[in-house]
Amino acid sequence: MKNSVKSVIIVGVGGQGTLLASRVLGSAMMSQGVDVKVSEVHGMSQRGGSVVTYVRYGVTPEDKVYSPVIEPGEADVVLAFEALEAARFLPYLKEGGAVVVNTQQMDPMPVVTGVAEYPKDILGKVREQGVKVVALDALGMAEEAGSSKAVNVVLIGAMAKKLDLPKEVWIDTIKETVPSKFIDMNLKAFELGYNADV
Repeated sequence: MKNSVKSVIIVGVGGQGTLLASRVLGSAMMSQGVDVKVSEVHGMSQRGGSVVTYVRYGVTPEDKVYSPVIEPGEADVVLAFEALEAARFLPYLKEGGAVVVNTQQMDPMPVVTGVAEYPKDILGKVREQGVKVVALDALGMAEEAGSSKAVNVVLIGAMAKKLDLPKEVWIDTIKETVPSKFIDMNLKAFELGYNADV
């Protein structure tokens, strides 16, 4: 019997909420009774360094996930909170996979210190490689929902269409995961991402 496992890499910069995104994704999958493994890799997250989370899950309850680690060419989706991070993790995407990316640009330390320049038209270069790119202004949508901190939930909404779960599962998981006083705002952020015309 074939063992079917799907893989999502969540990448961003420290402080952007990547860990909440991985928690929502992992919890949503577990609620469906499938095997899930999550592995978080922290860079200098407090100083704006890269934060990477691997999420691997079985397609059916019979599928087994033996390792949380995603190798190059294995990711079904790269969920990127920042454009440069999307380009950096592109080698991990499998053929036919998709990149869901926030168009926001956050200068890495070499750019901040003037040692390097932020690459021009980075998402254009990603698209030139034949990759499906879902790019959205998640920061603008998060602010529309009520808080810039809801970028992660906007991106979850956009990613949700690329995965095999009913919309209601995502909504229920968000309700269970975020503090009660922020539920309405986060649900609005999810809807904005889910319904984004991208």
